[in-house]
Amino acid sequence: MNGDAYENGKGKKDDKEPDAENPYKLTGHLKVTHVEKKAAGIPAVIASFADLIEEKTLIRGTRALFKMNQFGGFDCSSCAWPDPDDDRSPIAEYCENGAKALAEEATTKKVTPEFFRKNSVYELSQLDDYRIGKMGRLTDPVYLPKGGTHYQPVSWEDAFRKIAAHLNALDSPDEAAFYTSGRTSNEASFVYQLFAKEYGTNNMPDCSNMCHETSGSGLRPTIGIGKGTVKLEDFYDADVVIIIGQNPGTNAPRMMSALAKCKENGGKIIAINPLPETGLMGFRDPQEIKGILGDGVKLADLYLPVKINGDMALLKALEWLLLDFEKKSPGEVLDRQFIEEKTVGYDAFIKQFEEYQLEDLAAESGVAPALLYDAAQMMAFKKRIIICWGMGITQQPNGVDMVKEMLNLLLLKGSVGKKGAGVCPVRGHSNVQGNRTMLIDEKPTDEQLDRLENFFGFKMPRKHGYDVVRAIKAMYEGKVKVLFCMGGNLLSAAPDTTYTASALRKLNLLVCVSTKLNRGHLIHGKEALILPTYSRSDFDIVNGELQIVSTENSMGVVQSSKGVLKAVSDNLINETQIVCRMAMATLGSRSVVDWQRFHDSYDAVRDAIEQCIPGFENYNVRVRRKGGFYLPNAARDEQRFAAQYDYRAPFTLTEIPDNRLADDEYMMATTRTHDQFNTTIYGLEDRYRGVHNGRRVIFMNKSDIEKAGFKPGEKVDLFNYDDGIERIAPLFIIVSYPIPKRNTVTYFPETNVLVSINNVVKESNMPASKYVKIKICKHDPEIYQRINRL
Repeated sequence: MNGDAYENGKGKKDDKEPDAENPYKLTGHLKVTHVEKKAAGIPAVIASFADLIEEKTLIRGTRALFKMNQFGGFDCSSCAWPDPDDDRSPIAEYCENGAKALAEEATTKKVTPEFFRKNSVYELSQLDDYRIGKMGRLTDPVYLPKGGTHYQPVSWEDAFRKIAAHLNALDSPDEAAFYTSGRTSNEASFVYQLFAKEYGTNNMPDCSNMCHETSGSGLRPTIGIGKGTVKLEDFYDADVVIIIGQNPGTNAPRMMSALAKCKENGGKIIAINPLPETGLMGFRDPQEIKGILGDGVKLADLYLPVKINGDMALLKALEWLLLDFEKKSPGEVLDRQFIEEKTVGYDAFIKQFEEYQLEDLAAESGVAPALLYDAAQMMAFKKRIIICWGMGITQQPNGVDMVKEMLNLLLLKGSVGKKGAGVCPVRGHSNVQGNRTMLIDEKPTDEQLDRLENFFGFKMPRKHGYDVVRAIKAMYEGKVKVLFCMGGNLLSAAPDTTYTASALRKLNLLVCVSTKLNRGHLIHGKEALILPTYSRSDFDIVNGELQIVSTENSMGVVQSSKGVLKAVSDNLINETQIVCRMAMATLGSRSVVDWQRFHDSYDAVRDAIEQCIPGFENYNVRVRRKGGFYLPNAARDEQRFAAQYDYRAPFTLTEIPDNRLADDEYMMATTRTHDQFNTTIYGLEDRYRGVHNGRRVIFMNKSDIEKAGFKPGEKVDLFNYDDGIERIAPLFIIVSYPIPKRNTVTYFPETNVLVSINNVVKESNMPASKYVKIKICKHDPEIYQRINRL
C-alpha cells in the first residue's frame, strides 16, 4: 500500500472517492458457536492482556492499568460508570473494554508523516474500521490540500493560520459548527464552548445528540434535571433494579459488580431486552479472586424478551398490574403520600388504564402476561426501585415518551429521591455528561448565557444552533462550510452514512482533533486537518508542571484525572491549548477573553468555571480531594422536581406506538459487539453472542429464517426505503438467535447506512437507530452496481 505519486503534497488524483462505509467484504472466515452463559472472569482477564500484547505495550500498558480509575490516577476513557467512593479494587478497577481502550492509548505503534507519505487517503479507505484503528497513535499535525491525495506534514502555527483563515472568511459564524466527543475533559469543553460563543455561534453538535439527548429531554421537564438521581451505593440498597434497553455486560461491564452486590443484599434484577444478554445471565467478577475462579452469579432473576419498541406497552402493562395490586391491597402498593405531596396529574394518569386490557398490552410488548405478572409482583410491595436504561430506549422514535413512562412507574412507587431508588440513564462515553454540564449544548438557556455574559463581558449568541442531525443537513445544503471535530468519529457514528459522507465532502474545511486514525479522517472536505492530541493516560505537562483534568461520571461525581504515560510524540498539544491557540489565531485583538491565561493554566480555567456554572464552588480545592465531589441534584437530594409544577413531578400521558410492518418487512435495531466501544473496533469477536472473526451478520428468529426460505449462514442484502430512497447494506450472514419474531439486530456502524437522516426521536431529534424497517433479500453479487449508481 505505497503511494508513490506523492511529491510535496501533490499527486495524481485518485479516480474513486474514499469509501464512506466499511468495504463490502466479509472479514476472514466467520464462525458461529454457542452463546456464552457467563460473562467476565478469566476470559475477560486474558482478553484484556491480549490487547496489550497486540499493541506492543505489555509492560508500559500494564503499569498504566494499575493507575486507571484509582485515586490519584487517570480516568478511563471508555464508559462513564462511576468509581466507588470508598475503597477500590486493588486487582482491577476497570473492565475488559477499559483495558482495551488503554491498550490503544498506550500502544507503541505510531502513525507518522512518513506513514501518510506512503499511503493515500483512498488506499487507507479500502481498509475496514478495525484495521484503520489499529494503525497506532497520531504523532504530528497533517494537512490535506484541495485536490490532494495524501495528508502532508504541517506546523502547528500553519494549521492554526489555516483554521483562522477559513473561519474568518465565512459570511456568518453560523456557517461553522463545532462537534464534541465525550472523551473531552471539563476544562477543554469549557474553553471550547466559550470560543464558539465568542466567535458567534451556538452550533455545537455533540455525541449526546446521538446517545442520551433523549434522556435529558424526558427528565428535565419532569424532575427538573436531565441527569440520573442515584449514586453507586443506591444499587447496593435497592430492592429491585430494572435494566431496560441496555446490555451492561458489554456496554458498562463494571456495572455488573454493583448488580452483584445488589443480589448479595437480597435485591432482585429484571432484564428487559429483545436479546438475552450473557452479562445479565451469569457474571464472574474479575475484581475479586472468587469471581475469577468461581462459578459466578446469575444476575437477572427475570428476563422479559420485549419486541423492538414494545417497551411502552410493557411499561403500561406493569403499571396496569400495579394498580390492580393496589385495588386488592389498598395503601400497600402505591406510595400515596409521595403521590399527593410530590406529584401532579395522578388522576388523569390512572384514568387511561380504564381503556387498556392486560392481554392487549402483553401482545403489543411481545411478552407473555404471566411474565409481566411476575415482574409486577416483584415490584408491588417494594419501594426501593431503580430503573436503568441505555440506547435501546433513547434511540427509539418515541424514546422521550418512554423515559417519561419509566418515571411514571417510579412516581407510582415513590421511588425517586430516596435511598436505593431512582432513575439511572447509563451514559456511554467517559465525560459525555460533563460536556453538557460545561455548556456544550446547541440550546443553552438564557440563564446559562447570562452568567457567561456577566463574567466575560461580551454578548452571547442567543439563537439555538445545530444538533448533529441538523448540522449534517446544514452541511449537505451548503449552510455549514467549516466543521471542527473535538475528538470522535462523526462519520461512523452518524446515521445515513452515504448522505453524511456527501455532506462532509461539501465542506470547505474539516478539522479533526484525534489520538488515532479513523474513517472520519478519510471522508473529508475540500481541505482537511488532523491535529494530534494527548490521550487521558498521557502525561499532560504545561509550563513544566504535570496537569490534572477533570471529568463527570454518570452519577454526577466530578473527579480529577492525571496521566501516567510519556506521550508517543513530543509534537502533541493538549485539547485545551488547541482551543486557546485556535481562538487567539482566529479572534486576535477583537477577543475580550484572556486566552493565553487559559492556555497556560488549567487552574485558571477551573476558576472561570467556578464563576459561571453552579455547583463548582471552590473547584480547584475540591477536585483535588480523594474521590472528588458530587454536583448538586435537587431531585435526588431534596425531592425537588420541576419548577413549573411547584417543584413537583408530573405524571405524563403517553401513547402506545403503532409498530405494524408490511408482510415483507422486519424491524432492525443496531447494537455493538463485545469487542467494540462506540465506533472503535477492538477486535472481531463477539464471544458472548458466539460470533467470531466477523461483523457483517444479522441476528434473526429461527422461524423467520425458515418462513422466508433462508438458512443460517446464508448471505443476504439489507434494504431500507424510508423517504422513498433505496438504502443498501450488502453482504450480511444470517445468524439464528433467540429474538422476537420479525425483529432483527445488526452491528453498527456497518448498518448505519440504513438509518435515514429523517428517522429521528421526537423532541430530542436523535437518530432512531434502534427502529429501522428493512427488507432482506438473498445476496446478489451485482448489488454493488446498484450501490455505485446510488
